[in-house]
Amino acid sequence: MSTNKLRFSKRKVKEAGAAYLFIAPMVIGLLIFYFFAFIQNIYFSFNKVGAFGPPTFIGWDNYIRLVNDPLFWTALKNTLFYTVLGVPLVVGFSVVIAWLLNQKIKGQTLYRTAIFLPAITMPAAIGLLWRWLMNYQYGLLNYIIVKLGGQPIAWLSDPNTVKWAILIVLVWSMVSYQVIIMLAGLQGISKIYYEAAEIDGANKMQIFFKVTLPLLSPTIFFVTIMSMINILQIFDFIFLMIQRNTVAYQYSMSLVSYFYEIAFTQNIRGYASAISVVLFLIILAITAVQFVAQKYWVNYD
Repeated sequence: MSTNKLRFSKRKVKEAGAAYLFIAPMVIGLLIFYFFAFIQNIYFSFNKVGAFGPPTFIGWDNYIRLVNDPLFWTALKNTLFYTVLGVPLVVGFSVVIAWLLNQKIKGQTLYRTAIFLPAITMPAAIGLLWRWLMNYQYGLLNYIIVKLGGQPIAWLSDPNTVKWAILIVLVWSMVSYQVIIMLAGLQGISKIYYEAAEIDGANKMQIFFKVTLPLLSPTIFFVTIMSMINILQIFDFIFLMIQRNTVAYQYSMSLVSYFYEIAFTQNIRGYASAISVVLFLIILAITAVQFVAQKYWVNYD
């Protein structure tokens, strides 16, 4: 008996060792490129760090400078603009489109493929595509507006429209992936609930609001969290679509865009680290509030 136990324990140790060996590259990569970099970034936020030379400890000076920096507050306001408007639009369109695609209609596979295409397209390609679509002189959007009798719009250079242009592209690019998640959530709802609602005499609208949405709420919660985190970190579309030497760039600049300018254009790495730490705290705080508030509207039954 003891011999069998010893053999079993040796085999178990070998299996565990092999398992840890397989996951070691990923764990080591996470520790070096994520955990270590995260701790180093916090440390740099309390130091003066340039392109060359060792960091110099300056305490809370970077954070004091940040509070008094008008460009930081502009970037924060722009980021909140994208988040406050973008998250509800992404979630709302995702729910409606997924619900429509879940119906028995002709060409369902074709529609699902068309909806999913933006999700597999590189952000760089999306940004450049929309940059041409919104071009003031040659863009398709302005061509249609002029043909309808309107005046062309300076989508990407007018401070009054540039944030709305970024928001349109942001929502368009994010909805497709979230639709797939919503569709999976809808297909996970048992048909028993719908049959019971129909027996009770509920119409389609009542079924949607009283049955579908409550049972879909865990998926909606997940999509809301992920969309919020992604939009708070928006950078690529602003960088690709807006010229950095224009006034419109300042009016559309997000916190990550401002971080990029400070860290890699001006080489003020310590101050840039403070900006990224504040963004992390904002994401952490909003996510924590959402997790606390979920018990009032998310139904896991």
